[in-house]
Amino acid sequence: MWIGSLLSLLSLLVVAFASPSKSHRLKVKEAVTPPRAWIKHTPAPLDHIIKLRIGLPQANFDVLEEHLYAISDPYNERYGEHLSKEQVEELVAPRPESIDAVNEWLSSHGIQDKDIGRSPAGDWLTIHIPVSLVEKMLDTKYHVWKHTDSGEYIVRTTSYSLPTHLDEHVELIQPTTMFGTFKKFKSTIHSVGDAEPLTQAQDLPPVVDLATGVTVDASCNTTITIACLKEIYNAVDYTPSANVRNSIAVTGYLEENANRADLQSFYVDQVPAAAAVNSTFTFISVAGGLDSQNISEAGGEANLDVQFAFGLTFPVASTFFSTAGRPPFNPDIGTPEDTNEPYTDWLDFMLTHPNPPLAISTSYGDDEQTVPESFAKRACAGFAALGARGVSLMFSSGDGGVGDGDADPATQQCLTNDGQNRTAFIPGHHVTAVGGTIHFPETAVSFSGGGFSNYFARPLYQEAAVSAFLNKLPKGTYNGLFNPKGRAIPDVAAQSDFFRVFIGGGPHSIGGTSASSPTFTGFVGLLNDARLRKGLPSLGFLNPLLYSKAASGFNDITIGNNPGCGTPGFNATRGWDAITGLGTPDFAKLVKLVT
Repeated sequence: MWIGSLLSLLSLLVVAFASPSKSHRLKVKEAVTPPRAWIKHTPAPLDHIIKLRIGLPQANFDVLEEHLYAISDPYNERYGEHLSKEQVEELVAPRPESIDAVNEWLSSHGIQDKDIGRSPAGDWLTIHIPVSLVEKMLDTKYHVWKHTDSGEYIVRTTSYSLPTHLDEHVELIQPTTMFGTFKKFKSTIHSVGDAEPLTQAQDLPPVVDLATGVTVDASCNTTITIACLKEIYNAVDYTPSANVRNSIAVTGYLEENANRADLQSFYVDQVPAAAAVNSTFTFISVAGGLDSQNISEAGGEANLDVQFAFGLTFPVASTFFSTAGRPPFNPDIGTPEDTNEPYTDWLDFMLTHPNPPLAISTSYGDDEQTVPESFAKRACAGFAALGARGVSLMFSSGDGGVGDGDADPATQQCLTNDGQNRTAFIPGHHVTAVGGTIHFPETAVSFSGGGFSNYFARPLYQEAAVSAFLNKLPKGTYNGLFNPKGRAIPDVAAQSDFFRVFIGGGPHSIGGTSASSPTFTGFVGLLNDARLRKGLPSLGFLNPLLYSKAASGFNDITIGNNPGCGTPGFNATRGWDAITGLGTPDFAKLVKLVT
């Protein structure tokens, strides 16, 4: 009897070992080394709520990418044939077997369909669950991490695992390994007393750029206004229309409030036609973003962005998106949730927007290496989806030169996050990246972010221009400090210092590539106006156009460099360079090239 029972038990054990359950076969999905300055503080409270986002593979993203490049290539017969929201969603929808596999996995942990938020395409799932359950699902351990420089706390892990059968059905899960340091790209802000009077140079002769023949008021070398930008970029006589369904927007994060009273003061000062009709912007809240109009809470970044982007394009329809920032998290108080990733929330929202603005400026970002590669590439896929719908996305290139402001305070060296602490340049990651210039005639500004991605290979449209730059570098220049095969930043540039901005009721002087992005976006808005007037579609994803047909519409910047990481950085030079890209816009030339 006992022999028979023993044989039965042995047979069960053999089956168990030969065919282990799916839930016990695990594979590490992602693992990272914590970025510099992040240290473990305490184990994460088990009841701490995490907003977990699960990205399913986008089944036909390669097809979407083919469409994007075709409709963005000015020499392709399909140029400008943007896709609809529904067409994009069909291309990024996951395969049914991925949906079923993930649903089954979630159900096995007690998570029902009613508990799951799904993107319109079904490629993102969102659930709110406690740390205790996340740790069980992902076979991991979360901790509270402290950033020694800022004192900020977040709840993260450094690796997570999934059942092996889910590996092909899940692309990424966050927040897990993301230690991003989302920040504003504002270099300087001076007090009201430092804002120079607009009449300071009225007795000085105008300044002439001998290379272009453009003449600019001398005051523009100490104070940048709307009039200065139109003079510098050859758009003095252009007036856009309010009747061609054009649109422009800027994004706001980290509790930055755009103040309408300050906008009116700015318009009175620089755009009288807008002041005469009390022009303002449409406010859209994303994930609880607030619209405080308390003058004492006016944001320098937000006011800079809306005043110059919308001042350049008045009367084009304008929108300010306010996305709630990462909530403060104090582990001693036990804040219930701190895992809001503001940029992700904004991108999610925009992908659901039925009619997104046609040109959008963002003056915020992360160092590339603080963001997991899987997340960076998935965000890029979201940008591609918007570009395919005819949206142009501009980003500041950053204010830390080649180091993006991430140098070690003691050594001024920029160190990698791969556990090796190698010295390296630290790039940002962007769509159309806008670097900075200063003065007139223009030179590159020293803080202009630029360099080469370690995540993204150089796209074909950049190859000729960037290879020419690299070939001019002396042999051995910065060997090992950057990836010469990476996507190159920035693409273009614009003025980025001495901007006259109204904040809290008075004029201030602000500088940073946070100024160059809304400036360039304003001129994209004007180019869209010119196209829409002729019955042509919006420009959409700009880069293939910029590096080909439109390349001759830029002012080449050949003086300046962007030091960082204890080096002089890259030099501005003839043609594309890693500080000002292709250069700054000549609007009159660009209008002819794009219409």
